[in-house]
Order: sequence, then C-alpha cells, then structure tokens
Amino acid sequence: MISYPARVVVDVFFFLVCLAVVVPSAPVEAADTPPNVVFVLVDDLGYADVGFNGSQFYETPHIDRLAKQGLVFDYAYMYPTCSPSRAALATGKQSFRTGVYTVPVLEKGSNRENIFSRWTVGEEHTMYSQPLADAGYRSIHIGKWHLVGPYPQAEMAANYPLKKKLGQPSPSDFSWVEYHKSEACRKYYPEGRGYLKNVAGTYRGDPALEVGGYDSETGGYFAPFSNPFLEQKPDDEWLTDRLTDEAIECMGVHKEGPFFINLHYYTVHRPLRARSQSLLEKYLNKPGDPVTGQGTNTGKQKVLEAEYATMIESLDDNIGRIEQFLVENDLRENTLIIFTSDNGQNGRSNNLLRASKGHIYEGGIRVPTFINWPGKINPRRTEVPIMGLDFFPTFMDLAGIDYDGVLDGQSITPLFKADDATLENRPLFWHLASQYKHGTCSVIRKGSYKLIQFLATGKLELYDLSRDPKEEHNLTATQPETAERLLAELVQWRGANDVPLPPNAVVEN
Repeated sequence: MISYPARVVVDVFFFLVCLAVVVPSAPVEAADTPPNVVFVLVDDLGYADVGFNGSQFYETPHIDRLAKQGLVFDYAYMYPTCSPSRAALATGKQSFRTGVYTVPVLEKGSNRENIFSRWTVGEEHTMYSQPLADAGYRSIHIGKWHLVGPYPQAEMAANYPLKKKLGQPSPSDFSWVEYHKSEACRKYYPEGRGYLKNVAGTYRGDPALEVGGYDSETGGYFAPFSNPFLEQKPDDEWLTDRLTDEAIECMGVHKEGPFFINLHYYTVHRPLRARSQSLLEKYLNKPGDPVTGQGTNTGKQKVLEAEYATMIESLDDNIGRIEQFLVENDLRENTLIIFTSDNGQNGRSNNLLRASKGHIYEGGIRVPTFINWPGKINPRRTEVPIMGLDFFPTFMDLAGIDYDGVLDGQSITPLFKADDATLENRPLFWHLASQYKHGTCSVIRKGSYKLIQFLATGKLELYDLSRDPKEEHNLTATQPETAERLLAELVQWRGANDVPLPPNAVVEN
C-alpha cells in the first residue's frame, strides 16, 4: 500500500468541501466532478519516435490508439533540455523568470558568455500542484523531478548571476541524501508543493544513481534500484513498470476523485538498456525505416537503436496498463490522459526534423503530444502551436480555479472542440541565456515563421516551417520584411519583460 502523510486522514471531508466550489470553466463541457488527470511526461522522446507521428520502426500501438481518439498537436514545443522544460511546466513561467535556462552541468563557456542557470526552483514560484491541492485534488508525483539542485542551500544563498556553473556529485555519492530528506528541504520537493507523495523524484535527471552511473550494469532501470526516494519492493524488476504500479495504486486509492497523477517517467533517457533479450533481438532483426532513418544504423549504433526501441515498447505497454485500469474501474470518461515529452530526441535517428536535444531547432524542441478525454475532445490533429507553458493555465481552467499568479502560457481548452484563432495567431517565445549545443539566443515563432536571434553575434535565422520543416533555408535575405517584423516583436517582448542578456550580448533589449 501507498503510505501518505497524516493529512490524508481528512481526505473525504476535504474532498467534499472542495468539490462544492470546484467546477470546470468554459469552454470545457460541465461535468459532475472536476476531471481526473494523468499527465504522462516522457524523458527525451522525440517527435517521430511514436507511430502516430510517422514512425514505422518503433512500436506504440496503445499510445497510437489514444492519440487517434484524442487531440494530437503537430506543433507542440518545449525547451531544448529537460531542466527549463520542467521548470516551465511546473510554474507556467518562462526561463528568464525562474533562471533555469538549461541543465547546469551541461553549460559551456565562461560567465562572460552565459547567465549560468539555476537548478533549484525557488519557493516564490508557485507550481500547478499547489492550487490544485487547495482545490481538492489528490496528487502524487512519480518519477523524474529535477526541480531541485544537489546543494540547494548553497545555491539559493549564492549571489546571482553566478561566477561559475553549478556542479553535481558523482552518481554513487549519496552524501546529499540526508539533507534532501530533511524537513528543511521539503519545500523543494513534491510534498512541499501540494503532492501527497514523491515516488523516485530526486535532483538527478536520470535513474543511474549507482557506482558506474551510465556504465553500470543496471543503468538504474533494472532492480535493485539505487534511488533513495524509491522504496524497494520484493517484486521489483523494471523501473518503468514499477512507476506505473505506483500510478495505478494511487488511482485506486483515490478513485472517487479528483486525482492528478504526475507520471514523469525516466524512460527513455540514457543510459539505454534493453527491456529483455527477446525484445532486443526483435528490433535487431527488424527492417529499418528509411523515411525517418530509425533502425537503419549499423554496428554499435544499431544495437543502441534496438535497445531504445525496447524501452519505447515498454513505455507503450505501460500506457496500455493505465488505460486498462481506468476502463475497468469506470474512470475513463472523466479522466484526461495527457502525453508529451520534455524535449526533442537525444542522439537517435530522425530525418524529419533538424538537430536534436540541446538545439533550438525543431528536432530539439518539438515533441509528440496528445490529449485524450472521451466525449470532451473532438478527435483530430491540429497545427495550432502550443508550448509547455500552456499546461499550467489549462489545469487551472479544467479545475475551475481562478488563478491570479504570473503565467506566460494560455489555456488550450478552447482547442478541445475546434481550432482557436487567438491561440493560432499568438507568438511563442524562447530565451536561452546560457549555451550548450550552440550560442545563446532568443526565438519567436508566429504563424508558420520562426526567427532565431543569436545574442553574441546578432545573427538572424528565419524559417517557414510550413514549407521547410527541416529548417534548411534561411529566409532572412529573401524575406527581410518578415524578419524585421518578427525581430521587432521579439525585441519588444524582451524589453517589456526585462529579459536579462548575457554580458557578451550585442543585441537590443
């Protein structure tokens, strides 16, 4: 059984009181109770790594069925790496507000070239789980957290901007655990943010918390798990299965609702491990997909691709388990399933888009995304662009919460029935003030156009994504008026929001 904090004793009374004041807001069709939410965030899953976005190599039948019956977003965006994506999801705020620009240990260069990233999201930034808890939602966080650094005391006491980037201990160094489990650190963990329980969430961005890290035998995916925030169980075998077990158990405990399952799988993040030898052989012997390039490598890369494929199939099996539980317990009709990824694909094959994780190009920021809610969503694909920032206000809308804090996204519930002109025509913005795979930059995407301004040089790149999804043709010379118009809007956005620039920036603010 799941053990919860003492406050769960008042669960029934608290739920009934809150239920009286929580109703879904327009345009969502009214329901007897606020909807349950299963929010599935996969780690490093690329846009084309699922069948519903064209993969012929990876097998995702359960995910594809849910996508077909739901609303698929052709242009769903995150940041290029997990830390800023997860901070934006949790807080609904742009990276310049939280100071989380990338994974700190990945940053390249000096403090002249970077505003070095924070790791820990401060208490001043409300997370969506907090107003949801106040409104009666029973929530659990399962899997990757990555919203606190290994040394939050020193980090939060430091003067900003930092003189050097933040570091982390080796995977087998557990000296940080005592403080992270203390009451003083609770405010940076799920239990201090409105969740009833945290299962497996730590400062780490991957599960390899053991001697050898990525080179260890298990990679953190096979039991026994070395995660200090995941209690060992006798029947543990595979991490993705165990995390799904926790989600199902929580839904069973709180089936009267409303519940919110923050199911943030570690899979398919490195280190890659084959789920089983039989599955590995299956994908080693399966013909590759020449359109995406998936499964067409040779040698070591072919093995890695096959291992990755087994992890995706395992993910799909577990999504099927979640759907089956909801159906068997008469929970399906009033439960949204949201499926997305935290950034683009990481080092695997994708010939459909340019670049990969860490890059501001489509391969680094465009992610597979759908929302499934039977009877409440008009099943289809939409080209209306959305961003991870939009989920916080969407959750508030669904729960009927009048939230008055700063939010940089918009609720996407108007898209549940039909495309919405306001959402379709709004600009989306990114600001990367620290460098990883390329220099610092600001970005605007509006209509079908995407403009990138590199901050240290002022160089502009303009792409028409409707005609050039692989971003092969820079249009700044042939469409200067479009570039100037978008640049003016980008500069205006930076100025209006006091967006900080790195010391070596040569651009306007």
